Amino acid sequence: MTTVLIADDQPMQRFGFRMLLESQDDMAVVGEASNGTEAIRLVDRHHPDVVLMDIRMPGLDGIEATRRIIATGARTRILIVTTFDLDEYAYDGLRAGASGFLVKDAQPEELLAGIRAVASGDAVVAPSLTRRLLDAYVHHLPQSPTADPRPEDPRLVSLTEREREILTVIGQGWTNTEIAERLHLAESTVKTHVGRILSKTGARDRVQAVILAYDTELVTPA
Repeated sequence: MTTVLIADDQPMQRFGFRMLLESQDDMAVVGEASNGTEAIRLVDRHHPDVVLMDIRMPGLDGIEATRRIIATGARTRILIVTTFDLDEYAYDGLRAGASGFLVKDAQPEELLAGIRAVASGDAVVAPSLTRRLLDAYVHHLPQSPTADPRPEDPRLVSLTEREREILTVIGQGWTNTEIAERLHLAESTVKTHVGRILSKTGARDRVQAVILAYDTELVTPA
């Protein structure tokens, strides 16, 4: 059973989400929050598998609530729900630690599939879309000094040459199938490498791995 917390300031939106989720045999809604402060409190109380997190809420918004929930080390995963697929706030949500985002006009089956994917540890946003989002808002990324190159990020130190190569192409938006075909590897081998990359770097999922590739300048904007 996947437990879900709904965080949205619109009562009708919460009602619609609840009706959809409660129609599923494998999902249970454990609470509703109308702002970020309530969401944090309810996560601490119920430890849901997934939070459907609206961005624009009164008081503490969804971005800051996401950041604080992730900072606690909770196993709860955040699925940002936004109005536009290239919303700058969606970018901020991913960098705050969300495992992906969906637009509010997504089909019901897309929302349900997204919740199941996040609950199982996968990322909802397609790697290519994540890259498009980061390219659009790359001015938010920290800039390296022009005179001296910055030291290597410690998160990369333990990666093998092959793992570094795979992290780079993950950042470029390649899927596991594309990595396997282009690097002449078995897809199961690619999955093993990806798992090790996430473990070694501390990235929660593939979305965070893409962001890491940008942060460490393994990938630069297109």
